[in-house]
Amino acid sequence: MPVSSSSSSSSSSTARCKKIDVHTHILPPSLPDMDAISGHGGWISLHSDDAAGTIRMMKDGKLFRVVQPNCLSAECRITDCNAAGVDVQVLSTVPVLFSYAAQPDHALHLAKHLNDHIAGLVRERPDRFVGLGTIPLQDPAMAVDELTRCVKELGLRGVQIGSHVNKWNLDAPQLRPVFAAAELLGACVFVHPWDMETEGRMKDYWLPWLVGMPAETATAICAMVFGGVFHEFPDLRVGFAHGGGAFPFTLGRIQHGFDVRPDLCATKCSVPPREHVGKFWVDSLVHDPSALKYLVDTMGEDKVMLGTDYPFPLGEHIPGALIESSSHLDENAKHKLLWRNALHFLGLPDTFPLSAGAR
Repeated sequence: MPVSSSSSSSSSSTARCKKIDVHTHILPPSLPDMDAISGHGGWISLHSDDAAGTIRMMKDGKLFRVVQPNCLSAECRITDCNAAGVDVQVLSTVPVLFSYAAQPDHALHLAKHLNDHIAGLVRERPDRFVGLGTIPLQDPAMAVDELTRCVKELGLRGVQIGSHVNKWNLDAPQLRPVFAAAELLGACVFVHPWDMETEGRMKDYWLPWLVGMPAETATAICAMVFGGVFHEFPDLRVGFAHGGGAFPFTLGRIQHGFDVRPDLCATKCSVPPREHVGKFWVDSLVHDPSALKYLVDTMGEDKVMLGTDYPFPLGEHIPGALIESSSHLDENAKHKLLWRNALHFLGLPDTFPLSAGAR
């Protein structure tokens, strides 16, 4: 369990500050038998290990990942949140379930199951949960329809999407209707890295997660910057996981490349990369005080928001501890990072109920 009541206290003066965690993952108690529905393998199934209390995620008969009960149980999550002083979790699916390589109608079937589950949890505890859906981006028209259902029927605040869709980067013209719909609906888009290279030179040392994920996120941001997505959709609210990956920390190199080789970098958008800073959000999951200072200095204190990757091992195990313990942030900035910026990203009013007084 990433969080326990014995380890979640903070000596910071902001220990009782409100907290919204924009980056958490959840699974439903069961998944459709997609092998049977689709007529082929390649899908995730869930198997409970009653003795250990864990859940095995299986794919084609092989173990994909073991998860703890808090990856499925709303009650466990609320207990952990109470121990860590987290008022609200933003719920999204586990990225392996994006299923972009699948036949679109099969991916939609799974997406609807996942979205209905998250919406149900939000309806039960609107004071503790906000939901993001998932959509079959390999079929943009179908994705727009499900995005619309997520927002208008299910009451979700937006969607979580992958850092690429098969061979499309996020600047692909095929995806523009999805971004246009999100902008029109006022839906936020949270981009999570996924589908990293796992073989060859990347097969050892957990490199896909340690190196591949930051590269994936930086690629997604660069594609949207150089591809003019933020310029075309100025009111689109986009956030990126893991502190924006490698992008903030290589922004100088990216800007320099744009300056010296506009023939390669400015072919679709003439707006310099640095001028895009402030047009999107990143979460705070960088695991290092100096990195957090640089991230806030680079991206701006209005565009960094608490995200922990709960309940997975690479997440921040004491939510908000890095922000709260920072000697470089004043109290106002800490409040922004811990909850106010999340409200703006999610399109929620400042009067949105938080449960701090009821903990």
